[in-house]
Amino acid sequence: MLSLLSAAIAPAFALLSFFYLKDEYELEPIIDIFRNFLYGFLLVFPIMFIQFAIIEEQLIENTILQSYLLYALMEEFFKWFIFLIVAFKNSKFMTAYDGIVYGVSISLGFATFENILYLFAHGIEFAFSRAIFPVSAHALFGVMMGYYMGRARIHSERKNTFLFLALLFPFLLHGTYDYILIAIGDWWLYGIVPFMIFLWLYSLRKVKIANGMRQQI
Repeated sequence: MLSLLSAAIAPAFALLSFFYLKDEYELEPIIDIFRNFLYGFLLVFPIMFIQFAIIEEQLIENTILQSYLLYALMEEFFKWFIFLIVAFKNSKFMTAYDGIVYGVSISLGFATFENILYLFAHGIEFAFSRAIFPVSAHALFGVMMGYYMGRARIHSERKNTFLFLALLFPFLLHGTYDYILIAIGDWWLYGIVPFMIFLWLYSLRKVKIANGMRQQI
């Protein structure tokens, strides 16, 4: 049981450490990172309950609607909302890259609990593929959300535009990820690998741009 729990948690902490340590300006307080991670962790309860109820009642059966509305929009909206009320007005949130760190921590909190539940249900043999795909994907959706949240924080004159983009980009990317998994079926690996390569490259570009912004609030 301990090994399974460790396998479920380790990828999130590795990814969180990676993005946390890439901050070239000033590292965020660990307590703030942990708080955001915990909120993301707790988000799984209400979201899974709503998704389960919708699936059981067969309210959404279309593959596109399931991918983009039931999973992507619902999960990314709640993460976006938590970011807005918990992290956005934090006095330590001063640069664009700070937004990435906070976005990744919330997303990985969510992914960690989701991963624990999955591995307990299906077994530790899925730990590697879960780390490479869904856990990493959630982290990268967090990069997208955090990047635009950071832009909203330091560019108050365009705040609403960037807040909208902070939800739009993770939603579209997440929906596409889920659609590939659901629609392609047994051939999902041939679609998800190039998508993950694109997602990593795109996210790391945002990391580089955010680190290049020295403007503070």
